[in-house]
Amino acid sequence: MDLGEAGDSPWGDVPSQSTPTFGPEDSTIKAQHPESSQQSQSSLKSPTGRGSRGPIRRLVAQPTKLEAADDPLGPLGPLGANNGPGADSQADEPPAPPQKEQMVIRTTMPLPAQRRAGPADPHRIDDEDLDRPTGPRAPPPVQAAQPSPIRAAGQPSVSLEQAAKPSFYITVGDPIKVGDLTSSHIVYSVRTKTTSKGYKQPEFEVKRRYRDFLWLYTTMHGNNPGVVVPPPPEKQALNRFETNFVESRRAALEKMLNKIAAHPTLQHDPDLKLFLESESFNIDVKHKERREPIPGESKGVLGSLGINVGGGSKFVEQDDWFHDRRVYLDALENQLKALMKSMDTMVNQRKAMAEAAGDFSASLHALSTVELSPTLSGPLDALSDLQLTIRDIYDRQAQQDVLTFGITIDEYVRLIGSVKQAFSQRQKAFHSWHSAESELQKRKSAQDKLLRQGKSQQDRLNQVSAEVADAERKVHQARLLFDDMGRLMRAELDRFEKEKVEDFKSSVETFLESAVEAQKELIEKWETFLMQLDAEDDETVFYRPPVYQGSDKAVGRGDTAVDRARATIDEDSD
Repeated sequence: MDLGEAGDSPWGDVPSQSTPTFGPEDSTIKAQHPESSQQSQSSLKSPTGRGSRGPIRRLVAQPTKLEAADDPLGPLGPLGANNGPGADSQADEPPAPPQKEQMVIRTTMPLPAQRRAGPADPHRIDDEDLDRPTGPRAPPPVQAAQPSPIRAAGQPSVSLEQAAKPSFYITVGDPIKVGDLTSSHIVYSVRTKTTSKGYKQPEFEVKRRYRDFLWLYTTMHGNNPGVVVPPPPEKQALNRFETNFVESRRAALEKMLNKIAAHPTLQHDPDLKLFLESESFNIDVKHKERREPIPGESKGVLGSLGINVGGGSKFVEQDDWFHDRRVYLDALENQLKALMKSMDTMVNQRKAMAEAAGDFSASLHALSTVELSPTLSGPLDALSDLQLTIRDIYDRQAQQDVLTFGITIDEYVRLIGSVKQAFSQRQKAFHSWHSAESELQKRKSAQDKLLRQGKSQQDRLNQVSAEVADAERKVHQARLLFDDMGRLMRAELDRFEKEKVEDFKSSVETFLESAVEAQKELIEKWETFLMQLDAEDDETVFYRPPVYQGSDKAVGRGDTAVDRARATIDEDSD
């Protein structure tokens, strides 16, 4: 089929072998649009003859040309590439794939916008979020960091941290009196549960007496200068085997051990391990004292300097912070001692009230036994029993006051003494530092004299030079010890303040709770007694059946004076 008007081939070099045939409709369209028909003919020329599809291609080319001119995205099909006057400019646009990516972005952008509610943002703050091809927003930083603790939980760092800070749970109980009259003492069972790998077993139990606790306190003070070591309770010569005193001492010793074990420095002391774990404690202590000096100020870091730390001039505190703390501790100690005195007075008054309630109960019971009327003897006997209950409540409350609030006051009075002992150690470190400086000045003076004499005493000069170097080393160590002790005491005093607030808050809360419970119990007992008194119609409220002896069953006589009097009255009436 020949698509050209002059019968030429599409390339214009070979004549066509066939002539086209047009219908009436084709001629009409061609007459109306001659130029467009020529363009369509030139675009639809083919080297092969297809007579049936040639006119259809020319008809469809009209809308294809219009869409290519209006659509900036380019032609929709391969047949519109050469249609229209702008076909060459559109064919010259190379970035077809980027246009397809922009089209995909425009199709996905309305998705997050459709999910938004409310008016549009006039400042277009969220424009960057809308341009993201992922659609929904990224999760907040907290949610994004959630997987990290899960990963850390499976790592061995947690177990290492627990190993570095082991936990201790120590109980002191089962006080038993052992020995004869001259050597009698109380032995306590010290049970320990720990996660520390430095001990042979996680749970163990040993027997210790009071002097063993005192040895531990003295030894740890020498091993750790500047550290506030929780002290044991004071000695008591009189009534040291009394039940209340033994219980209060047991609680104080238990608190002392738990505080020592919770201290980050003291829990690693080898003497604590010896105290808690040794089965032959006395023998191990003797061997230890043979190898090392007796625990005291000359032991540990101070003794390693080889300087006489005793005595010296009067210490004048140069640091205002330590001076203010010392004044504060003196005032706090006086106030706590006054509070402890008032606490003892209140406890003694509770005990006196308990004794008075016991005496009152005995008098009421004696009166109820001689009263003939059962309507009066019953209430009197019930009131006597109520007074016995009140006596027990007063006794228990007095003991609870000592164990909850009194023991905390006494502990901090003793703890302030331990803090003052740490201050004393710092003062001795200061004196050792200045003593080392004085010794250094003497050595340097001797060295200067030898240097002025020349080389005649070279051996002596070498010896003095070595002594000067040793004195300088001691001065440096003493200065470092004093500075380190100052920093350590600052941290210890801060720790003291935090623990003091927590301990007193807990003690006061427990003290108030026990007082409220005691008063509630008293109110309940009195209300029960009043309800029994109000039941006047029921005569059996306070009635108690008499207890008959074996020989008096026939006559029905009880074992009380009231029962015997009632039996006598009944016999006389008969």
